[in-house]
Amino acid sequence: MTEFVPHIVIGSGPGGATTAYHLSRNGREVLVLEEGESVSVEPFTPEEMLRTYRSGGITATVGKPLVQYVEGCTVGGGSEINSGLYHRTPEEILQFWKREFGLVQTDWEPVFRQIEKDLSVSLMAHTPPKASLKLKEGAEALGWSAQEIPRWHKYGNTGTGERQTMSKTYLKWALESGRCRLESKRRVVSIGRHGSHWRVLSVCGKEWETDHLFLCCGAIYTPFLLQRSGLNKGVGRTLSLHPTVKLTALFDEEVNDDTMGVCVHQVKEFAPQMSFGCSISKPGHLALAGLDQPDLLRRVDFQWKQMAVYYVNVLGTSHGRVRTVPASPDPVVSYRVTDRELGELAVGLKRLARLLFAAGAQRLYPSITGQNPLKGPSGVESLPEILPAERSRLMTVHLFGSCAAGERDICPVDSFGNLKGYPGLHIHDAAVLCSAPGVNPQGTVMALAYRSTLDFLERTA
Repeated sequence: MTEFVPHIVIGSGPGGATTAYHLSRNGREVLVLEEGESVSVEPFTPEEMLRTYRSGGITATVGKPLVQYVEGCTVGGGSEINSGLYHRTPEEILQFWKREFGLVQTDWEPVFRQIEKDLSVSLMAHTPPKASLKLKEGAEALGWSAQEIPRWHKYGNTGTGERQTMSKTYLKWALESGRCRLESKRRVVSIGRHGSHWRVLSVCGKEWETDHLFLCCGAIYTPFLLQRSGLNKGVGRTLSLHPTVKLTALFDEEVNDDTMGVCVHQVKEFAPQMSFGCSISKPGHLALAGLDQPDLLRRVDFQWKQMAVYYVNVLGTSHGRVRTVPASPDPVVSYRVTDRELGELAVGLKRLARLLFAAGAQRLYPSITGQNPLKGPSGVESLPEILPAERSRLMTVHLFGSCAAGERDICPVDSFGNLKGYPGLHIHDAAVLCSAPGVNPQGTVMALAYRSTLDFLERTA
């Protein structure tokens, strides 16, 4: 039997949870469908990857070099698996989107301010980890700009922070309103018009109908679902990301411990073109980095507390595609890393190496197969001018832009998340970002979802 619900949100990550919260608090009846399940595990562990990441975190683009990427597949989406670092969309990016894509602008200040209040966005209540401070120390030695990035953390009297993920904030508040309900472990396989309604079919065969359908499945699965449903005009052709390469540093002092998650400092001297930061550096992650560096792998067991993984990411200028494959339940994702991007990553890697040596690093291990460890500042020049496509291990945790929003013909979605030509069908996730923003995109995703939901409420009052 088909169930009718006035508003259905597919996906419970930052875009979906923000949408569901504002719909429900304004008196709308909402059903949230989530492919994953609600899981409580220790963050940044192998168990978390297996249970809350899509495909256990083993996903990559097609192409050379391939780019490994990760997506959350759990109640709360990507907010449950990341560190909660928060950025407003840079003003120069917003103006670029207005100029090139015709994205209608708004007064963003109250939007960002409300999100920051709701999620308790703040700086750390205690001294940052030593590995994080090393970024600040190295940047200051070189005269570069480094800053602590705020996070959506709520701090208690002891200074211990708790991530304010969607399952603890917007999604929780929506469910508490009494006008929203959640069905987890409901993977949607197709959507389509049925009379005046949108019909939604899940993999278990259950069906729903709705007047207003909000797709919040992420930059990969939103266009994939549209394509599988025959609604593929202009979607999935403009996938953007932040190409990222890592560098593991060995210091002569302890900079790491069991409690360290993702560090909070970033170097923004060259932003938005490139940024430097510190990644998850638990022993397992260090061992993965050591797959390219036998000397590093040998040292992990007895020197891991003296190690940390750092990264450089660049403002991706290429585009990827999301495609369906006959009889396959999952998409094929391609992305061509250009020589320009490989050159920018190489420049960034050299800059990051100089910074870490200035901060006291003894050895550096780039994620380039066959590259010798760097044993001092003079070794930086041994790094290639362009990263070799066949030997570089690239990754990203930021995906967006596969259904770019704006008023230009190239945009399948308008400035307020409405899929053009399909009344009642809305996209409120990272897919609608026009291009790579150069910062963690979740603040931008929530801001766009918030604005688009308020616009929808006004139009349908």
